[in-house]
Amino acid sequence: MLPAEEVEAFVSALSTTDEERKARYPGDRLTNQPVHTCYVPAHQFRPDTVTHWGTTALETLRANPIELPAPVRERVERKLATQPIEDLRIDFEDGYGAPDDETEDADAIRAAKALPDTPYVGLRIKSFDTAALRRRAIRTLDLFLTSLDGPLPPGLLITFPKVTGVRQVEVFVNLLAHLETQLGIGPLAFEIQVETPQTIIDSAGRIALPSFIEAGQGRVRGLHFGTYDYTAGLGLPTTSQHLAHHACDFARHIMQVSAAGTGIWCSDGSTNILPVGDAIQHGWQTHATLVRRSLDHGFYQGWDLHPNQLVTRYATVYAFYRNETPNATARLTNYLDHTAGTVADEPATARMLAVFLLRALRCGAVDPGELPLGQDRLRQLL
Repeated sequence: MLPAEEVEAFVSALSTTDEERKARYPGDRLTNQPVHTCYVPAHQFRPDTVTHWGTTALETLRANPIELPAPVRERVERKLATQPIEDLRIDFEDGYGAPDDETEDADAIRAAKALPDTPYVGLRIKSFDTAALRRRAIRTLDLFLTSLDGPLPPGLLITFPKVTGVRQVEVFVNLLAHLETQLGIGPLAFEIQVETPQTIIDSAGRIALPSFIEAGQGRVRGLHFGTYDYTAGLGLPTTSQHLAHHACDFARHIMQVSAAGTGIWCSDGSTNILPVGDAIQHGWQTHATLVRRSLDHGFYQGWDLHPNQLVTRYATVYAFYRNETPNATARLTNYLDHTAGTVADEPATARMLAVFLLRALRCGAVDPGELPLGQDRLRQLL
């Protein structure tokens, strides 16, 4: 009924919308997302921190009973011995405190000259919450970047904490651009730490994170949830300040919706129940339960605060993928072969199944030979 030129007019009217959507939602990043970020206070960071964490975790694993399937235990021990930390964050904020300027200057320079060879590494600066903290944050970042030996590490990330307004993000982006120009480095990328109510809902009642991401001008690589600052900011009693509280679920859902399709990684928060001393088993159980809960909610990365948490981080991650891989493989095979199964999956689910299997492979939970569907075929579905 409609002439071709009229149809074309309606179609072309959305061409700019298509381009805008592609720019804002480029899709998932097809690189290895770390399963965790390990936070180490700057005054405790040493050149052998990564090795020390791995050795400590391995010794604790071997000295304490924990039931693990043989393939999982083998992978955990190998990981702890070869690459115990995938993402290290040298902490100049809450975990570090507020030493005198001379001490923080020295720690910033020392950290820059001793960066480990991990896939991702970086620092968490102080917040932009007050003028004094801003000055100290800028100085620490300047000293750190100026003191780097050699080129900028490809996996360098800066954690920007306690964001309460979009203007802070705008100024921080301008600062990074200025440092790049002055030092001849770049590009500098950062993560926004979601740990204040204002990071979720702004003063006008709008969801804040999309505007923060836009203000990041393509530099935002992750959204990291801060369990204890966020729950404290809501006024929750200490007994309710934990990762499984429904208030945290609300914040995480906002994070997921804001980051969906952007290529920005979401990381869950931490637990301060540590597996140490006489509480190793309790700490492991608590940590493993929360890691599994995060995975079930689609958060594939989280914080680790102590070497012994590496045991349950990797054990839980590997077990999760290994347990789910046979079902995911069967469903995807049925979908690709147009074979009737017990579940009628749609293209979006098929893409997610492919992403899941690639994640299982990339994190080391399964080997290529354990996936009947090759990596090339999986990537074709993305």
